[in-house]
Amino acid sequence: MQNDIIRWGVIGVGDVCEKKSAPAMNKIPGSRLMAVMRRNFEKAQDYANRHNVPVVCKSAEELIAHPEVDIIYISTPPDSHAKYTIMAADAGKPAYVEKPMARTYKECRWMIDACRHAGVPLFVAYYRRSLPVFQKVKELLANDVIGSVRFATMEMLKPLPKLEENSMTWRWQPAIAGGGLFFDLGSHQIDLLDYFFGPAISVQGMAANTSGFSEAEDTVVANIGFSNDVFVSARWCFSVSEGVDKDELTIYGSKGKIRFSIFGEQKVTLESTSGNESFLFTPPEHIQQPHIEQIVAELHGQGICPGTGESGARTAQVMDAIVADYRKQAGIML
Repeated sequence: MQNDIIRWGVIGVGDVCEKKSAPAMNKIPGSRLMAVMRRNFEKAQDYANRHNVPVVCKSAEELIAHPEVDIIYISTPPDSHAKYTIMAADAGKPAYVEKPMARTYKECRWMIDACRHAGVPLFVAYYRRSLPVFQKVKELLANDVIGSVRFATMEMLKPLPKLEENSMTWRWQPAIAGGGLFFDLGSHQIDLLDYFFGPAISVQGMAANTSGFSEAEDTVVANIGFSNDVFVSARWCFSVSEGVDKDELTIYGSKGKIRFSIFGEQKVTLESTSGNESFLFTPPEHIQQPHIEQIVAELHGQGICPGTGESGARTAQVMDAIVADYRKQAGIML
């Protein structure tokens, strides 16, 4: 882009924009949060007042067309991601889309095609790719610290969500989110597997609704294959008993293993034939800031953001394959 300052417009300034993402846009050199909107105009105005945003728009159309907005950050539930991305592309503006990228792989392809046709970049908020803790894992793998990767296990266990304690109930409504918490949380985990090992080449999955809490899957099992005979066995259950909370990915190699959490403490534990070591990282105040910094750098022609439309679509394709039978049996049509 030719502008010295990348000016952001945000569609959907809700919970994620309070601390995780949008505030970072004013802290990054060459970046400015210029305009916001959400369906509730009074809440959008309140956000703008608290975060010193100069422009408040009454509609997505108004924000996308605003002459002082260069890139559109789409921070809405997944059912509107494709619509707003295509609108941004039609206006000749790049888009940064929250995860999961869309409800289905098919919708992801629509988004990619629209941006490619318009000649604008498409970025996805799989921001863990840009965090130092996961870049450290990638570095250890690249340096063969645990030898050749043989196998990996990934497990996430959580009790049923409590409606009265969570305002984002859309996260377990497939018509809006594409699935349940597997799509909301598991998408980050699957995207990191793509970051570490490259595109998946085979996927087997089973899913079920064991609680009746919603129509979404709450228990998922998957086997995912990558090149070089790397296999990952993964399990998710969001209906276990109170007090159970597990989130762990372990990568086994010919000379050791690497263990870490995706959502918990930013710590990497290495056990190898050369000895044991731990690496502890402090999360940034705004968790998406390193990722947004890379987007700004790319738009200034000074770097590359690792979270692209193509990588985001691959994650959607894997999730679609895992829940395909469940969607069919449950009559979920997207």
